[in-house]
Parts: sequence; structure tokens; C-alpha cells
Amino acid sequence: MRVPARIGGLLALAVVLAGCRTSVPEAGGRVAVIASFYPLAEFAQRVGGDRVRVTMLVPSGVEPHDYEPTPREIAALTRARVVIYNGAGFEPWLERLLPEVAGRAVIVNATQGLPLVEMDPHVWLDPLLARQQVERIAQGLIRADPAGRRGYETHAKDVSRQLRELHARFSTVLAGCQRKEILTSHAAFGYLARRYGLTQIAISGLTPEAEPAPARLKELVETARRHQVKVIYVETLLSPRFAEVVAREVGAKVRTLNPIEGLTSEERREGKNYFTVMNGNLTQLAEGLDCR
Repeated sequence: MRVPARIGGLLALAVVLAGCRTSVPEAGGRVAVIASFYPLAEFAQRVGGDRVRVTMLVPSGVEPHDYEPTPREIAALTRARVVIYNGAGFEPWLERLLPEVAGRAVIVNATQGLPLVEMDPHVWLDPLLARQQVERIAQGLIRADPAGRRGYETHAKDVSRQLRELHARFSTVLAGCQRKEILTSHAAFGYLARRYGLTQIAISGLTPEAEPAPARLKELVETARRHQVKVIYVETLLSPRFAEVVAREVGAKVRTLNPIEGLTSEERREGKNYFTVMNGNLTQLAEGLDCR
């Protein structure tokens, strides 16, 4: 795989920073784990427990699609024992580096073999697919640290149980909804929609920065009126500008639906995590879809 010049230059610098070591110095004997972004970092920490030290490449509150890692972050990548990434095209900036670190670390593609929605990488928003991502993470940790197998398997089972319970709550609440269409600022909720029988209507496509054409906005206003949409969902890390335009035209409320691509520093200080945010998403969906 050909690495672009800028990334290649950063990688060369990172190798110099890394020196000749093939693993990060591990405080207290913990396994050094690199996770590309927030949900995978949380899953890795929950599964790994005290045996791992998890570093998240994309900082809190930063949109991860087009992130560019710093030389220091790439240096950490070259020294990790486990590297976890989502795949499905979500982190092209990281996938370009993986061939260079493949011999140094166990690499976990958390979506490998999963039934993907075309051009949509947001797999973790389906709790049952998130369970399979957790299983892949546990398997990667066991390969890197066989002595920790019992703990990893026990923790993975606990996280899997919590995800099953989360799925049960979503299934129960969303089964009683009067509406099935969710109008979102960006097409990030295909997996959630597929799992629970919803229809996602996105203002912008899978590239969150894309601006919709005037004709597209007009079409969305007509669609929202036809379906009597009362809530339009925006994301925490993206501008709500276009969603607010549509909302004003149809008299809808604007609410937040979090794709959990990255929590802000404030959210993390408040103790929020994958499960609390997903439950918050369910509350917002229940309001917008008239669930009883």
C-alpha cells in the first residue's frame, strides 16, 4: 500500500522517536493498547481492566473522520502491543499506517466479517454488532497477552451482557413508536435504523462536512412535512445550521442524537460513557418518534 508523502514523513519521524523498541514501556506491566477513537477505547478499557493502558488517538471532542495524527501519536502507534481500529473506511488516515506496524503489534479490525451498511462505518450504534466488536477486541488482547485470558473473557462477557440489555431497551421502546422516520443532520445512524426498523433521512451524506444543495434542502423540507416530522436530530460535534433551516421551515424541534464518535471533555468530566449516551439517544428518539 502506498503511503502519502506527508504520512510517510510523519511515520519516518515516528520511527526515529520510537527508537528500536517494539512495544511501549508498560507501567506496572500493563499492556499498551492504542484505540483509534472513543467507543473502541472504552470497550478496550472495559475488557482489559487493570491489565491494559489504553491510549485513544483522536482527542476528546474531535471529529475523527479526517483526523491527522501527530508524530508523537504515530510514535506511540509504532510501539503498541495492540492496535484497535474500526475499519469499514472510518479511519483511512490510520489504515495507511497499519502495514508499517503490522509486525510490531496485534492489529484488531473491529468490523472484520460483520454485515456492513454500504458506505456507513458507524457499526457501534447497533448494540448487537457492538457486542461482536467487543469479542474481537477481547480476542486481540488474548493474542497479545495470553496470561490475561480469564480476565479478558470475564470482562467481555460482562460488557456483552450490558449490550444485550441495552438492545432490549431499544427494542422495547422503539417497538411502540407512531413514527419510523428519523431526520438527521448526517447519515450516521444506518445501523441503528436497520436494527430497529427505522428509516433514516439525512440532510447531508456520509461525509459530515458536506453541505446540501438548495434543491436537497427543499426536498428535505417537503419530506419532513409529508411525514409530519416534529424533531430533527443534530450531532454533538457538527454544526446544526442546516438542520435548523429545515426545522424552521416545518416547525420542528431540534434535538441531539449522538453518534458517539467522540465525547467532549465536558461529557467525560460528567461521567458520560457509551451506555449513558446510548440511553440518552433512546430518550431523544422516543420523543421524536412518539413512542409509547
